[in-house]
Formats: sequence, structure tokens, C-alpha cells
Amino acid sequence: MSTPLWQPSPEQIEQSNLYRFKRQIEQKYELSLANYQDLHNWTVANAQLFWKQFWSFADVIASDKGGRVVENEKSMPGARWFPDAKLNFAENLLRRRDDKPAIIFQGEDQARQQLSFAELYDEVASLALALRSAGVTSGDRVVGFVPNTPQAIIAMLAASSIGAVWSSCSPDFGVQGVLDRFGQIEPTVLFTADAYYYNGKTHDCLEKIAQIREKLPTLEKVVVFSYVRDKFEIEKIANAVLWDDFIAPHELNANELNAHELNPHELDNTPTQIEFAQLPFNHPLYIMYSSGTTGVPKCIVHGAGGTLLQHLKEHCLHVDIKPGDRLFYFTTCGWMMWNWLVTGLASEATVMLYDGSPFYPNANALFDFAEENKINVFGTSAKFIAAANKADANPIKTHNLAAMRTILSTGSPLVPEGFDYVYTHIKQDLCLSSVSGGTDILSCFVIGSSTLPVYQGEIQCPSLGMDVQVLNEEGDIAPVGERGELACLNSFPSMPIGFWNDDDGEKYHAAYFAKFPGKWCQGDYMEKTEQNGYIIYGRSDATLNPGGVRIGTAEIYRQAEQLEEVVESLVIEQQWQGDTRVVLFVYLREGLELDAALIHKIKQQIRTNTTPRHVPAKVIQVADIPRTKSGKIVELAVRKVVHGETVKNKEALANPEALEYFSSLDELNN
Repeated sequence: MSTPLWQPSPEQIEQSNLYRFKRQIEQKYELSLANYQDLHNWTVANAQLFWKQFWSFADVIASDKGGRVVENEKSMPGARWFPDAKLNFAENLLRRRDDKPAIIFQGEDQARQQLSFAELYDEVASLALALRSAGVTSGDRVVGFVPNTPQAIIAMLAASSIGAVWSSCSPDFGVQGVLDRFGQIEPTVLFTADAYYYNGKTHDCLEKIAQIREKLPTLEKVVVFSYVRDKFEIEKIANAVLWDDFIAPHELNANELNAHELNPHELDNTPTQIEFAQLPFNHPLYIMYSSGTTGVPKCIVHGAGGTLLQHLKEHCLHVDIKPGDRLFYFTTCGWMMWNWLVTGLASEATVMLYDGSPFYPNANALFDFAEENKINVFGTSAKFIAAANKADANPIKTHNLAAMRTILSTGSPLVPEGFDYVYTHIKQDLCLSSVSGGTDILSCFVIGSSTLPVYQGEIQCPSLGMDVQVLNEEGDIAPVGERGELACLNSFPSMPIGFWNDDDGEKYHAAYFAKFPGKWCQGDYMEKTEQNGYIIYGRSDATLNPGGVRIGTAEIYRQAEQLEEVVESLVIEQQWQGDTRVVLFVYLREGLELDAALIHKIKQQIRTNTTPRHVPAKVIQVADIPRTKSGKIVELAVRKVVHGETVKNKEALANPEALEYFSSLDELNN
């Protein structure tokens, strides 16, 4: 489609952060950059100048910027950005200390909490002091088994202010899933809630924590905060302490005072200043995890400076966040979008938190939250948009979303019908930015821009400073319109430091650089469009290959899930009689049964709108579609089960029982 669904006015463009940044570049380097593509090309060709200039534009707080911008720039892996710089991640997020709202929280049960920037600073100061007095030092791991509440942000900021490394899981993870993650990184302190709400029910955390604590011998403290109950028992959990008791005034002896450079008058609940540890740019900040559906999750270590700089770039230049904006992303603390959301504090945005089911008590829960709180940037997943469409949510008629100017979507490809739904049933005058990156880089390769038009089914642009290309099987840049591998040909600050317990870097190299040496290969199947946008067709390792023609799974999902009868679907390639065949599993609306007529309808829908090669050989009804905790369907795990192979880590799934169903389907045997 060559006609945009939305485009910014000249006034909107000229008032954007991106325009102001572009003007600075033009004036400083005596350039004339006609459009976004020109600017992007300049940022790739002059990456050192770009990141150095953006550092100043974003007003990054650092005790020492250092003299070098990058070391071994052309090495992937191996490049080190700002190798001489010293800064603190938390200090950049806590740059304000006034009465403007920093965090606004709402739970599914309608519980609410609001913290000003000053209150957030004081809460972090108290907890940081408590952590230091408990012996936590730079490099120690501090973890959270937490719902998406303000306490999760406070704990992360307190840990990072010291230089400790933060890692978190959402409390819907099973015990083994948590141990598969935290067990590898040996944390010293764990934060948790007593319980949480989801889909109208209360779910206890402490029973799981008691089991987790027994298997994590390095834990010296388990800090429990109240979310659901006023009273609860923690006696069965070794070394457990209530949040309020943990941050109560501490009696430190003279040696401890000297060690922490503290004065006795600071030993109350609200120390006047936080002692922000000034650390190298590449000091570890977060440990994130791969999905773990093909084995024990990989522990991906991200640096403080790269995370900060990349998030600031995306928030400031791409999403156009300004001080006072209200930034929301529907996420849990087990998904990278939580980390991305929290950094919004560095742009002086108000971070909006919601914890619970997005469809309880009905499909308007998040739209109610957005309306009441006048949210400016509304982030969600493509699956949420599809589900809201299926639920006939129509907020354009039922809600006042005048404040909303941007919707962000990620997690899976946003199909063209999702774009249509947003502009028809949510709001017409906004920028809909589908984005794609990953836990691997804690940010995006292809992303949106408030200064660019939106075309149906397309991601708007490549991220600034990143040489994103589509590569063919030979590793060459593919022509526009040809599908291939999403790759990045230059280094960038948010590349991981490495993987935990991978000292020689072998696993890290194998994950991203084995296919095309010296080039980052993300594992997504993608096409560049005539508008310099992008379409992602699913994971490249899940693409189908009937008759030697590669097909992206998203192409089939788009057609099947347009039908009113189909709620969700999953497609795999099955080895069959010395060849392969495409099998489509469908989860239907309640009360419906798959019959010959509906199978024909599904196949005809796919054939008519794609090609005969896309039509599945088999269509099979299933009771549920297995997915990860962050909502991504797991084609590879289903393919393993269908072929009798072992799925090593079912704890990574939100609904592992759904996977068992695929091991005994008679329809797969004929």
C-alpha cells in the first residue's frame, strides 16, 4: 500500500526531538539532510560522531565521558563503546527530584500508587543504604520475582546505584523456570511480593519462594513487600525479611561507616543523597534470558552505558518523548519491555505501570487505564491488538483518548489488519509504530518515528546508528522486496557484554555471528519495502520450506486469524514420508468444532490471499496454543514434540500443559 494510513504535519515534525537533533547535526557539520533516510545514512557512516553528539543532546550524566568513543569499532563481536567513560545508570534515571509524578501504578484490583520524582529518589536512597548495609557490593546479583509494581523499579534502581546487577522474573514463572535462570547467576538478595492478582484471582508468591530459596544457597536475604495482604507469614523462608524492616534505620559501626563513606546523620529512612557508584560504561547492569524453550535459558549480560544510551535514543529521537509525557507499556517484569519502559525516567517521562490481565474484567481494561491517566504513548503487543479486535473492543467510540499520540507494538509481527483495527477502532490521529528488536540487544533494530508516515503492515524505519540490512543466503544485501535475514552490519553500544559463564565467548559468537561472520544475525525473516520500511515474516528458524520455497509463518497466521472462527493459530513443518508438509493448528472460538467445511474455508482463505504453496496439508484443532511468558507462540517447541524430540525446558512456557497435547495427535499420523 503506497498511501499512508497516517502522516505527521509539518508542525509536528518541526516540534519533534528528531528535527531538533537533525538541525544540530546539520549546523555543526555543515550538512543538508533532506529526510530521515539521509540522517540515518549519516549516523551509520559517521557512527562515532553520531553517538558522541547524541550523548551531549541527551544530557547523559557521567563523572567522566572519556576521550575515546569506541575501541575496535569494526569488530563484531569485540567493539567496546566509550571504553574510558564512568557513569551510573540509576543516577541518570533519578536526575529529577521534584513533586512531578515519576511513577503512576494501577493493579488489576484497582489498587493505585503514585510516586513523585522526589519520593522515588528517597525510596531508592533508603533501599540502597539497606542493600549496602546488608553487604551488597558492585557486581553482586540482586534479583526480583516480582509483579509490575513500583517496588520492582525501586529495587532495580537501588541495586544499580551501587553497581549490583539486576535480573527479574514475573511471578507467574514456575519454580524450576526461576531456578533455571537465577540458579545460573547466584544472586545474593531476592525481592518478592506476598502475592499478585491476575484474571480476577489471587496468586500466592511465598510458597514458590520457599522452594526457590532452598535451591539458591547464595541468597543472603529475601525481601518481601505487601501487595495483596496486610498480614502474611514469612517464617518458613530462610533469611526472609519484610521490606519495611529491611529499610529501617541501621546501626553501623565505625568501620562500616568508613567503608560506605556515610555520616551517622544519614542513617534514617530517607538519606539526603544517594552515593551513586561511578562505574565503567560497560559495567554489567542487567542479566536477561533467552526464551529457554530449546534448553536452559542463555543469560545475556547487558551493560549500563549501552542500555542507557540506546534507550535514550529510542525514547527521545524515535518515540519523541518529552519531559512530562506519560509513557506506558503493558509488560511484566519478565519481558525486556519492562527494562525499556523504566528507562523512560531518564527522559523525565512519567512511567505508567499496570499489573494484571489486560482483559479483566473485560477488553477495555487498558483503554480505561489510558483514558483515566491521559496516557500519551501506549505500548502493547501485536497479540493484544489482535485479541482486542477479536473481542470487538471499540474505544474510538467508548473512550476519550485525546492525549494518546503514539501506539507502539512489538512481540510479534503486527499484521496489516492490526493496523486497520487501530485506525478504525482505537484512534485515527496517532502514530502507530510497530517495532522489532529483542532481548538480545534490549532495544530495536527496526523501529518507528513520529516524523514519518505509517504504511499498512510496515515497520517505519531502521534505528539510527544501526546499519540494518536484509541478507540473502550468501550473506549479500538483498534487493528491495526480497526476503532474507535481518542483520546489522556495524557495532552499536547496546550489544551484550556477553553471556554469563561464557568466558571464551563461544556461545555468544554462535548465537549471533556464526551464520554471517562479522555481521549480527538476529534470526528474523524480513523484507525491505519501497518506502524504506520493513515487514517481518516471523523467526527465520521457524520458516517453512515446502518445495524449496521459504515461507514466513506470519503470512499464514495473518490469513487464518482473519477468520471469525479462529482465535489463534500455530504452523509448523512436519517431516512426512521422506519429505515435509505444512501443518496448521487452530484454536477456535468457544463451542466451535473443526469440520470439513471450516477446513476448506481456512485453506481457501490462505490460497486466495497468498499462494498454493502456503496452503497447509493438514489443519488440526487444538485446545490451546503454547506460548512463552511474554506471549510468543513456540513453533520450534511444537515441532520438536511432533517429531518425538524432547523439549528441555517447559518451565519457560506460560501454559506448558498445552504442549503435551501435540505429542498424541492421531491426525498427524495420516
